[in-house]
Amino acid sequence: MDASSATPLPYPLFSRDGSWLTFNERILELAGDANVPLYERIRFLSIYSSNLDEFFRVRIPALMAVHKVLNTAPVIDETLTPGTLSEVLQQVNVQQERYGQILTTQLLPALYRENIHLYYKEPIAAEHQAFIRNYFRTRVLSFLQPVWLQGKASEQVFLENNALYLAVSLSNADHELEFAIVNIPGASLPRFLELPTAGGMHHIVMLDDVIRENLAYLFPGHTITGCHSIKITRDAEIDLDELKGDILEQVESGVKKRALGVPTRFLYDATMPLFLQEMMAVFFDLQKEEMVPGGRYHNLKDLADLPMPVKNPAFTYNKLAPASVHRLDEETHILDSILQRDILLHTPYQQYDYILRFFNEAAVDPDVEEIYVTFYRIAAASQIANALISAARNGKQVVAFVELKARFDEANNINWAKQLKAAGVKLVYSIPGMKVHAKVGLVKRRRGWRTEYIGLLSTGNLNETTARFYADHILLTAHEGMTQEMELLFVYLQSRRQPAAYKFLDFKYLLVAQFNMTDRFTALIDREIAHAKAGRRAHITVKVNNLQEKNMIYKLYEASEAGVQVDLLARSICCLVPGQPASANIRVRRLVDRYLEHARVFIFYNNGQEEVYLGSADWMVRNLHRRIEVCFPVLHSAYQKQIKDIVALQVADNTNAVYLDDQLRNVPIRPAPGEMPINAQTAIYAYVEGLSR
Repeated sequence: MDASSATPLPYPLFSRDGSWLTFNERILELAGDANVPLYERIRFLSIYSSNLDEFFRVRIPALMAVHKVLNTAPVIDETLTPGTLSEVLQQVNVQQERYGQILTTQLLPALYRENIHLYYKEPIAAEHQAFIRNYFRTRVLSFLQPVWLQGKASEQVFLENNALYLAVSLSNADHELEFAIVNIPGASLPRFLELPTAGGMHHIVMLDDVIRENLAYLFPGHTITGCHSIKITRDAEIDLDELKGDILEQVESGVKKRALGVPTRFLYDATMPLFLQEMMAVFFDLQKEEMVPGGRYHNLKDLADLPMPVKNPAFTYNKLAPASVHRLDEETHILDSILQRDILLHTPYQQYDYILRFFNEAAVDPDVEEIYVTFYRIAAASQIANALISAARNGKQVVAFVELKARFDEANNINWAKQLKAAGVKLVYSIPGMKVHAKVGLVKRRRGWRTEYIGLLSTGNLNETTARFYADHILLTAHEGMTQEMELLFVYLQSRRQPAAYKFLDFKYLLVAQFNMTDRFTALIDREIAHAKAGRRAHITVKVNNLQEKNMIYKLYEASEAGVQVDLLARSICCLVPGQPASANIRVRRLVDRYLEHARVFIFYNNGQEEVYLGSADWMVRNLHRRIEVCFPVLHSAYQKQIKDIVALQVADNTNAVYLDDQLRNVPIRPAPGEMPINAQTAIYAYVEGLSR
């Protein structure tokens, strides 16, 4: 049953966007936490800024559309919209003010105390002006394209999405006011420039200020009367639901058109005078709600690239080198090892090299005949994709499902799709109206008269780059039931038909969205409810990135009312409201730390006969009703214990975890008197290191 057709129940729900904003607020809180290393705090500022850009590209367009029809159309799903667009923008403005305070009153002074001076809203010292002037003339000038603002904007200048510009006011020889736009070429040049060290102090200046200092060079015969930074954010949605014909070409065209999307935010320096704001609105055809005041500098996601001229180990988290698994290091062939028993890996705590070995060995093993894999976000320099290319050239049948609609990774996926296809890999593209978000691979190897099936099921993308900082679990298995069901899944994916045409597929082990996932999760929750009503202990643990799908939230409320204890770890969006009569037995935690908590974990106590599932699926409308997702059981008792132990450490975290309260606030969890502090991620690293030995 589609979520939108569900009968409404009297349970409270947070809005999706309000909840997400409190998640980004949590990232901001870590930037303001003096216990976090200095450059990690700066990195959290960068993450906050990057997240907010995506929010304005993806969510604000939807909210603006709702805003326009709110008085004429009913709200289909209250989790999809906040109270009003203005409330969301107000919340963003409050966070932006806090952002500026953290940067200017905490982080910049902290850098200065470490002999690192970042010029920020201040005049450039005389001793640096010659160096900056030379850099401008030799390195910067060739990238600048100043444009005079006259007539209509469409006839002169197009502001690229999220690119940086300076709006310059000038007075000519006749004392007439004129205006121009100057691009800041951040894609071509580093955003930060290190200046000559003076007196032991390391100085850094932004590219923005290098250009500001030399604007007169661009406009001879004029007097600069004002200079204000601006940027425009555009709608990132691409209509890819009804693809026909050459899918690759259509998606490629859609990605190019995204850069031309309608504005969702015009961010400008708040010191810009009102007359200039009004001129910008008219010139670029902007609506009032699209005009957002900001600071002197935009795109502070670039803070992730802030130079570190002073090398101090205390500036960053201590390095946690991924642990090796000695048993696997001693194995000549990892495929043979999987046939003997399942392997469960916990990345990035353990090395991702074993996954690379899985594909590399399959590519050269003369007995391997077929390889199947799904890609959602492919690494830019993917060794896995290169292994598949080698496998195809070695005469193996290789089938790769490449999701061309993976938002913001379309161009990279298209590039790899072309390379894979050229090498002879059979490419399967997007299913119309549906994304494939499952992260699975299957190897078929012929040994005599037998065919061996060896499967890979993951909670995260097959991407060795993100595997360095995304916390995920990966199961390598030869379990007959699961691998045969994986083969059925790949048969279905190659059909590119709607799920209804394959409803006869019977998945007993795997939980596959569009087929049996919501029914199975519902049944597992109902079983816990039955145990609770019978007076037995009942407990559910759900760990997801996002919880928004109304039916699943209602089942958790129902379980709570029946007496089931529910531990919910929702890193980002959570529309379930804790602290209510219906949620009295539900505890909601949010954990943000050095690694991105990405794994989805589901544990059902089942009267002591616990069942543990891992997978790719968040409990959101899009995941459960508009995607192909796969969750899979952990059957080996030792591996069940590992997952339960790891999740228990996350539940016990009292240093970085927070509770979510009934007002959507992040409530810090701190050690009780006499209680030891527990940082889940460092504790998990120590735990996994022990397993690896």
